[in-house]
Amino acid sequence: GYRVSLQGNFFGCNQTYMTFPEYNPRRHIKLDPPLNIQSNATASKCQIWWSVWNVPWYLAEILQYELQYKEYSMSWEVALNKTLPSSLPQVDIEASELRSGIAYAARVRCKVSENENSYHSQWSEWSQTTVFQRADVPKVSEKILNIKTMQYLFIPLTFGTLFYLFRNCKLSSRYVIFILPALTFPHQLLSFSHSIVCTMGILR
Repeated sequence: GYRVSLQGNFFGCNQTYMTFPEYNPRRHIKLDPPLNIQSNATASKCQIWWSVWNVPWYLAEILQYELQYKEYSMSWEVALNKTLPSSLPQVDIEASELRSGIAYAARVRCKVSENENSYHSQWSEWSQTTVFQRADVPKVSEKILNIKTMQYLFIPLTFGTLFYLFRNCKLSSRYVIFILPALTFPHQLLSFSHSIVCTMGILR
């Protein structure tokens, strides 16, 4: 440990005052705030990471971080705080904790873990902020939607045509076997309907 004293001239006399008889720097640490905070938001979560500067490796392994985030337009007084369980300089925020279409700001600070007995520190100042927004879930493309719509439209029409032919044209079993294979795409259904019309013409 160290001994910290204060010396001065008081009323014409030099005097020494013992301020800290046993001062241990390990118990009075204040780290610099984290640097280079960045974020990447997807539809499922937002990843935030940062770095620390001027921190010895033996302290970097026992650091504790606190994340603070809020809606960008709100005050920090109403921000949410998360004390991270790991000393890794990163954290994930689940998409369920974020509102769609809203921009958020986040910042982080650090100190030596409270579970560490050899060192003690107070929280650092807050880092700079990073701004992010939850990505929306991708929408189904119009092309795929149109194909599905055509399928749902033509399948019942095709079976309706088959029902009409069975009742009015009295197709033989060999023609029934010909028209039974399952059709899934609109252009196949159109071709199939055309072949039915041709078959009707032949039968007549």
